[in-house]
Amino acid sequence: MKQIIQRTCIGCNAKKDKSELIRIVKQQEGTIIIDKTGKLQGRGAYICGERTCLERITKSNKLAKIFGKNVPEKIYEELRGVAIDK
Repeated sequence: MKQIIQRTCIGCNAKKDKSELIRIVKQQEGTIIIDKTGKLQGRGAYICGERTCLERITKSNKLAKIFGKNVPEKIYEELRGVAIDK
């Protein structure tokens, strides 16, 4: 029986299947990107696709705190493009 991997959303702290979440990665070189495959090397953070979670992490600057580095606005714009209203 295959185990279903679960991760926690940094916006709402809800545990969900890894496949349901969006992964943001800080690579070894220090670049921050959205990992569409879920397999890139580096420090990862997960967010569910809900707009409320995105607004919560944007206001609290949570990604910058997790990665220890300012996150480019381009990343937030990409996340807004895939976020859904709930």
